[in-house]
Amino acid sequence: MLARFLKSLLSQALPPFLGLALLVGIWSLVSLSSTNNFPSPTDTLMQAISVFSDPFYSNGPNDQGVGWNVLSSLKRVALGFGLAALVGIPLGFLIGRFEFLSRMFNPLISLLRPVSPLAWLPIGLLVFKGANPAAIWTIFICSIWPMVINTAVGVQRVPQDYMNVARVLNLSEWKIISKILFPAVLPYMLTGVRLAVGTAWLVIVAAEMLTGGVGIGFWVWDEWNNLNVKNIIIAIFVIGIVGLVLEYALIKLATAFTFEEVRT
Repeated sequence: MLARFLKSLLSQALPPFLGLALLVGIWSLVSLSSTNNFPSPTDTLMQAISVFSDPFYSNGPNDQGVGWNVLSSLKRVALGFGLAALVGIPLGFLIGRFEFLSRMFNPLISLLRPVSPLAWLPIGLLVFKGANPAAIWTIFICSIWPMVINTAVGVQRVPQDYMNVARVLNLSEWKIISKILFPAVLPYMLTGVRLAVGTAWLVIVAAEMLTGGVGIGFWVWDEWNNLNVKNIIIAIFVIGIVGLVLEYALIKLATAFTFEEVRT
């Protein structure tokens, strides 16, 4: 029993450990062969210990700890993503439910969805006259598309037999949406939400580099201006870990809801 447990633990832990060891090995080789004093893993680790020893210090608006920068970015992501969900999910239901609306909006979505996120930032700065609302606007416009598209596809893939039963029972449109469409579309909708959160987190880092203020993207740009490469590498890992946590949480949420639907 113990041998089986150890074997299972080894099979699960060994591949990630080898991948991490490969990354550290390549990083070490690059730092040794670099002529630009590229920081080694050890130097970066020591700097990370220093950075995270006081992550919530504040020495003015342009000198704050990494904790405040991450929280500021997450706040912008939550606002932009929340607005996108409030608009995108109902719009996806309508597009999937009514063929006329589908033909009306599909060309617009196909036209606007491939636009680079940062192309929307100047529009936000012009309209909202501020860096913070412009960043939130950029998150909104870029994270809305996965929710609209996935929700609409989910509605369109609901079996026709379900809709036939709804017609026979003379159900109202609200009951069709709440009792038939919503449970069937939920897995698609949650997939769109997960993709949208990943997009929002990517966009906010780039937007903050251009708009300034407090945020993890601005922190990266500020450290570059100070030629502090160790802090830039730390920020890259922080961005990756936060994105991983967000995606993992939404995968768990999607799994829980999908299981619930299957069980009932």
